[in-house]
Amino acid sequence: MEDGIQHLGHCVVDMKELSANPEGLSAAGVILTPKVRQLEFSLACNDLVAPGRDRKPNALVQVAVIDPQKQHLVFHVCTEIVEANKDPLFLTGVTFPSEYPESPETIVKLSVYDAKNKSQESSSFLGSATFSVGDLLRAKDERLTLSLRSSDGVCAAGTVVVSRLKMGEMEEENVDHIGTNTPSQKCPLVCESAHHSCSGREDHPLTGPVYRNPVCKVYRFQTADSKWMLVREQMEECTLSFSIPKQLLSLYIQEDKSRLQDLKELGELSPHWDNLRKEVMTQYGGIISSYQETLAELNKVTGSFKPSCCKAQKSLEFIPINLHTQRMTVTCPKKADAFYDIITVGAPASHFQGFKCGGLQRLLSRYESEKKSFSTAYQCIYYSPEHTAKAQEVLSTVSLLQPLITSLADQLLQAAQEHSSPGMRDALKSLSDKTEQFVHTLKDELVKSALLALHAARPGYVSKSQKQTTVQSHHHHQHHHQDQTGQGGDQNQSPVQGLPGHSPASPVTESPVVCNNVEASEREAGPVSLKHQDSIPHHKEYDEEEWDREWASVAKCLNCVIAMVDKLQEGDNSKQEPTPELHLADVITSHNPGDWKELLCPLVSRLKECVMEVVEKAKRAMTFVLLQEAACSTPQGFLLQQRRDVVFSQALAALACGFVMKLYAGLQDKDFLRQLHLVGLVAQFESLLSTYSEEIGMLEDMEVGISDLQNVVFKVTEAKTGELSELQPSVWGRRDHFTVEVPLPQVVFQTLPEEIKEGKPLRVFPVLFNVGINEQQTIAERFGDISLQERINQKNFEMLEAYYKILSEKVPLECLPCFQTQTDIKELLETLGQNVVTKKRKNVEILWIAGTICRRLNGIRFTSCKSAKDRTSMSVTLEQCALLRDEHQLSKDFFVRALDCMRSRLTQGDTGQWEDLEAGAMTENKPVSRHFYPIALLLVSSHLLVVWLILSLVFLLAKYQ
Repeated sequence: MEDGIQHLGHCVVDMKELSANPEGLSAAGVILTPKVRQLEFSLACNDLVAPGRDRKPNALVQVAVIDPQKQHLVFHVCTEIVEANKDPLFLTGVTFPSEYPESPETIVKLSVYDAKNKSQESSSFLGSATFSVGDLLRAKDERLTLSLRSSDGVCAAGTVVVSRLKMGEMEEENVDHIGTNTPSQKCPLVCESAHHSCSGREDHPLTGPVYRNPVCKVYRFQTADSKWMLVREQMEECTLSFSIPKQLLSLYIQEDKSRLQDLKELGELSPHWDNLRKEVMTQYGGIISSYQETLAELNKVTGSFKPSCCKAQKSLEFIPINLHTQRMTVTCPKKADAFYDIITVGAPASHFQGFKCGGLQRLLSRYESEKKSFSTAYQCIYYSPEHTAKAQEVLSTVSLLQPLITSLADQLLQAAQEHSSPGMRDALKSLSDKTEQFVHTLKDELVKSALLALHAARPGYVSKSQKQTTVQSHHHHQHHHQDQTGQGGDQNQSPVQGLPGHSPASPVTESPVVCNNVEASEREAGPVSLKHQDSIPHHKEYDEEEWDREWASVAKCLNCVIAMVDKLQEGDNSKQEPTPELHLADVITSHNPGDWKELLCPLVSRLKECVMEVVEKAKRAMTFVLLQEAACSTPQGFLLQQRRDVVFSQALAALACGFVMKLYAGLQDKDFLRQLHLVGLVAQFESLLSTYSEEIGMLEDMEVGISDLQNVVFKVTEAKTGELSELQPSVWGRRDHFTVEVPLPQVVFQTLPEEIKEGKPLRVFPVLFNVGINEQQTIAERFGDISLQERINQKNFEMLEAYYKILSEKVPLECLPCFQTQTDIKELLETLGQNVVTKKRKNVEILWIAGTICRRLNGIRFTSCKSAKDRTSMSVTLEQCALLRDEHQLSKDFFVRALDCMRSRLTQGDTGQWEDLEAGAMTENKPVSRHFYPIALLLVSSHLLVVWLILSLVFLLAKYQ
């Protein structure tokens, strides 16, 4: 697509740039010309003469544009091939993007070819004709009939009919007379819409900063009642392909640097743990360096699209493959316009790391099963994935709540200074809510156990059992010494003095204590110099109740603040009973009763100090949990984390693209906005990967990446200015929770529901359904294992069913979109559930029903395969034709032709060639080798398979000799 867009770049002008800097464009060689309305026209031919008189031509028309200023020929589009017809009616029309500076003087050249046979490399030229845009606009009924001139310029080769497609410009009473005359294949001049012109997204003021490089195709298809519908496909690239991954990389770097700093601030550790910490910090440093290099490379890229040929390129591994948005807009007589959106993207997977050992799902499962043995080898404490996730959650929560509590406490003091009772009441309520949430987070048993583990990792730690053994040995040594010298010792000597670190005269080697279960490390370490860098006591038995008292002190301080506020608001300065640790009566009587701020300030300061102290301990404890997790996973765990980051980046870019597209389309739909903030949207990913060879690993990557999207929420914000750059979505957060902010212009933002304007997080429910459809899947189903596909479909069906249950409870089903096929959603879910458990080969019904349910639920549709090319395009075009048949009464006779038109690659390029939009290369239309018979037929018999292998080998040997 990239090359195709550049090919059109000779005749495309961005009107936003034009208005912003006309002098710069003129200096660049662009000459401003009068601009007419968007031009679309259809084509038909009459009385074509084929070179061979005994056959009818297989006609196609190539459309080229001649720049009137430069006289430069630019190829634009090609129609489909109409076989064996001398009067062909082409269903593929011609459209110019709205940015194209067509003027009345613009010349259009039409060249008609006889393709003879689709598999042949060359086509015969029949004739050509030229006309100007002004000629078409001035013609009667805006219709031209042009004679085709042969190559010698003498012989008549027939005529070509050019009819401008106009929408909404004809009186309604005339629409009923528009039809088709089958014998002569006359076509209508007008495709009338009940509303307005079927304009593309390029006219939408919001799409500029997110979508670019549109490629548009227009068709006309006959309906069942012999009328004509106009169908426009518009495919665009999305700037989020690069902007989201670059923001994620910055966040990854920031998070890992923060983790490094937390490890440094962990305090003094025993030699064993200190060595592990150094190893982990080295690994983090390597990841940060790698991500910084990748980010620097991405900043050099100016495009917005990653072709499939670059899927294994390291510098682009975070970028989604072949990400496009596609909108099909349908205009039918006397009916409202309808549009259907879909996002196509290559399966999120780490192609650079490869799939030799499988994908993320298998690697993570194997890693978790082996981590216990790793923890034993590295002498770490094993923490489950749930514990690790909890530690990350605690870190994230306390880091978020601490500044909030401080800010709210300052607001309370400000309200007290102003003697504002309502202000104090509001600030106190928010402060109480956030402090209670803070205390609830710290009450988790994981924090307490982690503090004990961290205490045990300090230098010179002595366990309770080891302490008793040391004390007994020390008393025995004292008794033996008294017997030898006949002198009594001090019978009241503290047994702690016999421990290393408390008696400078006692060398460490005299004690049999083994610190941190690493005897050799401690022997080599020698006497340890104590550096008390935190409040956790060293060299004494840890008080397990100390942590409970510390977080409880935060609650007590809050109670003191609440009591004081109540006291001030009541105006009662009488003596109160003292509260634990802080005596309110003393505080009140020692200050002027009228100065509320002075009375509150000591209590609020004490609250903030307690919060700060507790946060420091909690952060160190949770950092120690993550240190052990990282130590047990070196280096495999870090490679897995990098792989997961890559896959998630690709998945999030696609999801953000789909969410923005859905939001823009539904800004005026109150029912949609209600569903959005009450429940959220379902995002249905349709995968066509096989469960064979490398694609198993891709599917395993994709499963984890789509699942990780559950940690993402969206927020709609008001743009600071009207600049397009201010409308770019942004990402912030940590690996366990990301928020994507979508800014909207002020005028649009003010029309949204209050819940959305107040910043309510908007949820997305990602579900994944996979059905392999290629020949590799045939091998997998006959000889391999498809349990991965079955498990994914079953799991995600349950998630989709749960979403529908929540939706039906909170949103009336009347708010959902209406379709011609009124099958109940509950019935569709039951049918989907039956298909998921049915043992049926290549059961594409799963994908059909899941896609239907997604559209009925106002969801976001995604389609993926390995590279989002062949299989994806086949699926999307079939779905579009099915929608035209079911929702817009596409004639049965036109279904196959419509499918062929949409799938035709003869859209841009020279005759005998087509352009692979996704790969960005010109490919010759060569016949496919016929000796490789379809494997699906040969697998019926193992004998036929052997014969096929032998014959194929013989053909190959003969070919290359």
